[in-house]
Amino acid sequence: MEESQRQKKIGSVLQKDLVEILQGAATQGGMRGVIISVSKVKVTVDLLSAKVYLSIFPNEKAKELVTGIRSNQPFIKHELAKRTKNQLRRVPSLEFYIDDSLEHIDKIEQSLKRTDNPLNDPDLLGSHKKS
Repeated sequence: MEESQRQKKIGSVLQKDLVEILQGAATQGGMRGVIISVSKVKVTVDLLSAKVYLSIFPNEKAKELVTGIRSNQPFIKHELAKRTKNQLRRVPSLEFYIDDSLEHIDKIEQSLKRTDNPLNDPDLLGSHKKS
C-alpha cells in the first residue's frame, strides 16, 4: 500500500528534525568526522510509529552508533516533540535501522568491475539476494 500525503508530510518533517538532532548530538558528543544522515522515515498508517533509516559514515561505527541512538530514543523523541509541537499533536514512536543500501550498491559496483559475477555466485551480495 502506498503512503498517503499525510504520512509523507509527517515523514519529511521528522526526517528534517531528526537530522539536526542526531548530527548535533554526534558533534557535541566528541564524534567529529562522523556523518549521520536520515535517508528515509516511513510512518505507519495510524501515525503512531515511524521507522527511521540511518546512513552513517564511516560504516565501521554504524552498529555502535545505532545501538547508542536506540538507547537514547526517549531523549530523541522528547527533542523531536519540542521541535514539532506546532506541527504534530503526537510524535510517533521511533524505530532506528541502519540503511545499508549505499553499501549494497558499492558491493554491486565492485562485483561488476571484477571478474566474479554475482549472478553466478549470489553470496557476493549478502543479505539483499533474492530467494
